[in-house]
Formats: sequence, structure tokens, C-alpha cells
Amino acid sequence: MGLWAGCIRTAAATAAILALLSAGEARAANGAYAVDAADISEVGSCKVESWMSAATNTDFSAVANPSCVVNPFKPVELSLLTTRAKSDGEWSTTIAPKAKMNIVPTGIGKFGFSFYAGGAFDALTGENLTAFAVIPATFRLSETMRINLNGGWLWDRGVDRHYLTCGIGFDWKFTDTLQWTIEAFGQAGASDIPSVVRPRFQTGVRYRPNEIFSVDLIYGHNITGENASWITLGTTIRFPAPEGKPARARTGHL
Repeated sequence: MGLWAGCIRTAAATAAILALLSAGEARAANGAYAVDAADISEVGSCKVESWMSAATNTDFSAVANPSCVVNPFKPVELSLLTTRAKSDGEWSTTIAPKAKMNIVPTGIGKFGFSFYAGGAFDALTGENLTAFAVIPATFRLSETMRINLNGGWLWDRGVDRHYLTCGIGFDWKFTDTLQWTIEAFGQAGASDIPSVVRPRFQTGVRYRPNEIFSVDLIYGHNITGENASWITLGTTIRFPAPEGKPARARTGHL
């Protein structure tokens, strides 16, 4: 119940913020942010997202997430997130493949939807650690603002427990090069560790001077269910679709 109450409280706060803000052209958050948008990139485009996160309890993670959009029958974004992490003094390396497909395109004043699914594996033992499926929904308020809603399922195979997941996020591009994101997310279900099912929070600013490169600075709390605060520094390098396929930024999409 705490997770859902947290999502509802964040939705109310987001609505209040929106009443005070005005409009221009926003870009996708993604990267180290947890709440996903419904959009995917153009077919043939690729990007490499990477970030490092450090927590007040000395936990640490370094992530690389290359992805490309292919079109076997419908555009699908394929990614392979690799994480090197320290938790409670123990180091681990995990690999998480994911496939994402847009179902309903986004547009100003309407919802767009997509679907993604994947799993996480221990890179050393090959053990399947988790499986997940999520439906992201995006409502674009203008060319500079959007609300992202996520709902899904997570199976933690280590403890053989299933969780419902949810998230709500708000993106606002408030200058030509700066974007602010705030989000709350988490999971609902039975857990022996209370912080695992408590709401999680992140907020950060993205600096994107051009279409190729961006950098994020993010503050978060309870990001992996350990009740600590986190600072994250992330970058994204984009490789546009082949010439003749216009980029989203030129077509008015977030």
C-alpha cells in the first residue's frame, strides 16, 4: 500500500507543479532514470548510455547500456544493460537484455503506450536473477512537458517472489539545453526487508548541448531498496539513424 500511496501523492504533486510551468521542446529522459517513456528511437539509430552511482552506505554501481532499434516486423528497441555493483561489501556483475516495442504513438494531449520485457542474469554463473515486464504510458502536455506512467510485474528468482511495479515521472525541458526530471517508483509485494517495498525517488537535470551527447546529474533515495541516498552521474552518446530517416527531435516527438 505504501508504494501505491506514494505514487498517488507524487501524481498530486506533479499536477500542482504543472499548473505553475510553461512550454518549448522536450527530449526523453531514459538513461539512469527508472520511469520509462512510451517512445522509442528511429529504426537504425543506436545509443550508449552509461552512468556511475554512489550511495551514502558505500554501495556503488557502474552501468553500460548499449541499445539499437531494429525492424524485424515492427520497430523494436533492443538493449543490453551491464552492471558492476557493490552491495553490503559484495561485488557482482549482471547482464539484463531487454526488448521494447511502441504500441500507440505519443502525441500532445493524448496517451501513447509501449511494452517491454526482459530479465537479469549473473554474468559469472549464468544464473537467471529476475524477469520483468512493463507497460510504459506517456501523456505529452506540450512540446516541453510530459508525464510518464509505468505499471508492470517483477519476479525476483533469488527469493522466488513476485511484485507489482509502478512509477510516475515528469519531464520538463525548461531551456534549449536543460531538462528537469522528477520520478517516484517501486514495487508492491511481500518482503522480509521493509525498504524493498518502500517508494523510491529520483530527481535530476540533463544537459544536452546537441543531438549526439547529453550528461545527467541525479539525486535519489532508496534506489535499490536499501534506504540510502544516491548521487548518479550519467552520459548518453547517440548514433543517429541512416541519412534519410529524420530524427525525433526534428519531427516534434519527445
